[in-house]
Amino acid sequence: MSSITTLKYTLQLADNVLIMGQRLAAWCGKGPVLEQDIALTNISLDQIGQARSLYQYAALIINNMPAADKAHLFNAPLLQEKINNQHTITEDDLAYLRDAWDFRNCLLVEQENGDWAYTVARSFFFDRFQYLLYAALQKSMDSTLAAIAEKSLKEVQYHIKWASEWVIRLGDGTAISKEKMQQALQARWEYTGELFAMNAIEQAAMQANIGVDVSSLQQAYQQQIEAIVNEASLQMPTAAWMQTGGKNGVHTEHLGYILAEMQYLQRAYPNMEW
Repeated sequence: MSSITTLKYTLQLADNVLIMGQRLAAWCGKGPVLEQDIALTNISLDQIGQARSLYQYAALIINNMPAADKAHLFNAPLLQEKINNQHTITEDDLAYLRDAWDFRNCLLVEQENGDWAYTVARSFFFDRFQYLLYAALQKSMDSTLAAIAEKSLKEVQYHIKWASEWVIRLGDGTAISKEKMQQALQARWEYTGELFAMNAIEQAAMQANIGVDVSSLQQAYQQQIEAIVNEASLQMPTAAWMQTGGKNGVHTEHLGYILAEMQYLQRAYPNMEW
């Protein structure tokens, strides 16, 4: 099994939850009510915690690689220079020193928060996928990835409960809340197709028995999404085509703004310690 395959697959998993967690963190202090402000903050911390576990594993893989294998891992000059100079790589390096073209998160998680309904819709679609993904990843031949999936699954159970309840609450509420929730579901649906489109990294990981065939999760996902949408008295969203690119390093402009804010301190004051 190639360590590069494991590394790239682990980073892709980590990028999704890091960017999603960063998006939700922007609601801290701005939630519509205190209880939901705290709920989103806790979900954000869960996702950033998952990202940290995955980045720690990715850093361990890099540090144990032969020099020849890690000579051209990333396009980001700051990180690659550090690797080539034989510095020990940490999870912070992987989060803060990579540039947008090195990130492999799906486009869904980098979309703007928008109003409350748009935030709910994005979480609703992403969290349901994460639950199915982690459930399958528990069977990975990579014991570290399987263990991270098992731990994370317990957290995601709450995440999907939170998002589903809000879809139902808004869809079954006032005429205005119903309209806003329907619009948000429609706007975010076109980003869900990418979740199940296997890229080269996922194909290689699946063949090595460490990754998940995400295309096999789509039917269960569709059924579970439809069940909640119907309960909320809403219409299933449709899309003439699905947006893709994030998992191959082609992102929307939104990711650049997220990284600029998230990475500023580390880049402005390198190696700072609190």
